[in-house]
This record gives sequence, C-alpha cells and structure tokens, in this order.
Amino acid sequence: MGNYNVDIVAVVPARAGSKRLPGKNLLDLHGKPLIRWTLEAALESQVIDQLVVSSDDDAILAEGKRLGLHTIRRPVYLASDTATTVDVLIHTLESLAKEEIRPARLMLLQPTSPLRKAEDIRQAARRMDNTKAESIISVCQCEHSPLWSNTLGTDGSMGNFLRPEILNQRSQDLPVYYRLNGAIYLAKTESFLSERGFFMNDSQAFIMPAERSIDIDTYLDFKMCEYFYEALENDGSSF
Repeated sequence: MGNYNVDIVAVVPARAGSKRLPGKNLLDLHGKPLIRWTLEAALESQVIDQLVVSSDDDAILAEGKRLGLHTIRRPVYLASDTATTVDVLIHTLESLAKEEIRPARLMLLQPTSPLRKAEDIRQAARRMDNTKAESIISVCQCEHSPLWSNTLGTDGSMGNFLRPEILNQRSQDLPVYYRLNGAIYLAKTESFLSERGFFMNDSQAFIMPAERSIDIDTYLDFKMCEYFYEALENDGSSF
C-alpha cells in the first residue's frame, strides 16, 4: 500500500448472523449493547486514529454512527459463515484506501471480548512500540494445562492418555501455557497484507488477565461474562 497517512486503524467486525448465539453483537450487557463495550474501550484508549465498524446489519452500523465512527457496510459474501476475518479486514483496508485513509498499523478488536479495557489496548500498542515487533497478539494463561489433554479413540481407552512424565505431577509443577484470547490483534499493515494474517516470524505476545479474556461465542459464555463483570465491579475494577 505505502504512503501511510495515519498510524493505527482499528476495525470492529460485527456481522448480523451468529448460529450459536443469535444477535450476540447487540445483546444487552449491563445496560448497553455488547459491541458498545469494545467501541467505548477503543475510543478511551486514545491510541487509535480511525475506529471502523464493519457490518452487514443496520442496527450494528447505527451503533457505530451513534458514536460518530467510520462505518463500512460489508457485501453479502463477507457476511456468511464461511467468510474469514482476514477477508473482512482486507475489504476494510481497500474501502478506506478509496477515501485516502492508509494506516501504517491495523488493529482487530472483536466485539465478543467486552471485558477488554482501554488500558489493555494502550499497553498492546506500547508493547509494539517498545519491541518493534511486526505484530502483537493478546493471550492469557490457560485455565488448565494442555499437558492434561489428549484425543480419545473410539473405544474410550485412557491407557496412554497422559505421557509418563506427566503422571502424578501437581498442576503447579507443570510449565505455564498460554492461549489466544481473541481480544487484541495489532500488526504493521504491510506485514498483515503480506502474511494475510497477524501471525508472522516477529510476533510478540501481550499477556492479559484471564478475567478480562472471556470471548463470547455461546449463551454460557455470555452469562459467564455477566458474572465476571459483576465480580470485577464489586472488586473495585472500573470499566
């Protein structure tokens, strides 16, 4: 692309359809639609030059317009179950380029991570500045060690389920593992387009606490998010 004229563009992709939790992006979470938690955190972070909502849904686009944001209506082929987030982001970059908006860095903020805070977004951008990494990807510590996991055959046998060196080990003695939490992805635009994604040789992790790492995909996830929000509020954490 070249000729970058803004630093960070953040994209919040939110299509209307969702098989496992219909209408999830507009579900009411403590008095406001789910997507607004991400939009407000992004604005509060003050590290984003252009915040964009990409959707095929009028009500979702209206949420962005209500906050004075840039909105892009995505075509039908990018609103299907088979459409990839990468394709949505490339469409967004192409649409912005037609308006002479060319970001040096691209951030993905999924609306299904409502407990992510503005400070998380700021710190992720700061980590990229400090490390000079090509991309930053948020993670959190695994709730359970994957060393205690395995596949099962059709007979259900657990004869070789755990490796011998793992047997009878205490959880606190196992290595610490991290997982993707889906909250923040940030990359140099040129690298993103080259790799068609956020994972590259020089990617760095941004570690977030588990309580702010809930990714809502099901009704149970949503209820857990309500619980964690209330617990964090009672603990004195602000959102």
